[in-house]
Amino acid sequence: MTRTAKIAGFAVAVALALTGCGAPAADVAGAAAEMVALQEVGYTADAGGDSPGTRPRAVRKLLRKNTLHGEVVVRNREGQDSTIVVQRGDVTAADDKGFTVRSADGFELTWTYGEKARVVDNREKAGRDAVRTGVKIGVGGVRDGSATTARLIIVG
Repeated sequence: MTRTAKIAGFAVAVALALTGCGAPAADVAGAAAEMVALQEVGYTADAGGDSPGTRPRAVRKLLRKNTLHGEVVVRNREGQDSTIVVQRGDVTAADDKGFTVRSADGFELTWTYGEKARVVDNREKAGRDAVRTGVKIGVGGVRDGSATTARLIIVG
């Protein structure tokens, strides 16, 4: 696996942890996601616990509860940019090549399955048939031009 693929995979995992899709994140991924979120809202590691401002646990809870979709651009060590996309919502259409997800705010995006797309249902590996119309999912992947390719799909 190339360094670019590893970076993109980690970014997808962190992004999904931020959106709270599926099972609770592992300790390392959860800590990384929390730190990124805290920095984004202005909380720094050197800020004391008694200082006014946003509390870390509250920020993480809000992000998990309220995040519907988003994207972030990451740059790897070779200087190449990748757009990481995440979305949570209901599947409105699905076939063997891809699926469409509608978030609670009405945003809709069509995804294609990536070459090595992983589907997880109840913390276990599942097949693409688990992604069907009416199912609530969290999905993360990459955007290249107008194509959005799923790399990780969490059912539930």
